[in-house]
Amino acid sequence: MRIDLNADLGESFGNYTIGVDERVIEHISSANIACGFHASDPLVMQKTVEAAKTAGVSVGAHPGFPDLVGFGRRNMNVTPKELKAMVMYQIGALSAFCKSQGIALQHVKPHGAMYNMAAKDEALAIAIAEAIKDVDDSLILLGLAGSKLIEAAEQVGISAANEVFADRAYMRDGSLVPRTMEGAVIHDESLIVDRIIKMIESGKVKSIDGQEVSVRADSICLHGDNEKAALFAEKLKKELIKSGIDIVPLAEVIKK
Repeated sequence: MRIDLNADLGESFGNYTIGVDERVIEHISSANIACGFHASDPLVMQKTVEAAKTAGVSVGAHPGFPDLVGFGRRNMNVTPKELKAMVMYQIGALSAFCKSQGIALQHVKPHGAMYNMAAKDEALAIAIAEAIKDVDDSLILLGLAGSKLIEAAEQVGISAANEVFADRAYMRDGSLVPRTMEGAVIHDESLIVDRIIKMIESGKVKSIDGQEVSVRADSICLHGDNEKAALFAEKLKKELIKSGIDIVPLAEVIKK
C-alpha cells in the first residue's frame, strides 16, 4: 500500500512566521506551497521551494483567495472566470521558482475557502480544473476526496488525487467540519494516527456525529500551521511505515 503525505507550507509573510516548515518537511513526501494571495511572499516562496528540493519533497502550488488578513479562510463572492484567472496567476508564480531550481511542479491544491467552496460548487471546481489544464495539463489536481473537485478534474481531462485530512473532523456528507465549530481541528495525535490508518485500509472515517463516511485516500494532509504539526508528521510517518504503508510522492500514488 502507498500513500502521499502532504503539508501546507510557505505560509509565513514578511516578518511573520507561521508554522515550523523546517521540521515538518523532513517527514512529508509532497509540499503545498502558498503562492502569495492568502499567505507567503516572493522570498518565502523561493526559500520554501529551495527547502523542498533539498529535502527531496515534491512541490505543489497552493493557490488561495486574495485575503492575507483572513488567511484565505473567508468565503469570497467570485465568478468562475475570476477564479480561473486567480489560480492561473498563482500557479505561474510558483512555477517560476520551481523552474529556477530545476524541479518540476507536481500538483495544485486549492487553499482554505477556495478549496471548500469548490468542493461543493461544480462551476468553481471546473474553473480550477480548467486553469490547471490551461497552464500545464500534466499537473495533478489535489482535492477533497469524492468532491466536485475530483469530478471536475475527470471532466476536463486532468489527473485527480483524493485528499483526506489527518487533523480535521468530517461532516456526514464527507465535507470538513467548519473551523467555527467546536471539534473541527483534532489535536490528539494518537486519534489522528488511528483515523488515518482506518481511512487507508478500510476507506472509512467516522464523522463528528458518529456516522461512517466513505472516503478514498490518495494523499493525507497535515496543516503546517497546526502547533503540533511536526509532532504529528513524525508520528504519523512512523506508524504508517510500521503498518506496511509506503510514503511516496503524489505522482507515484496515482500513476497508472
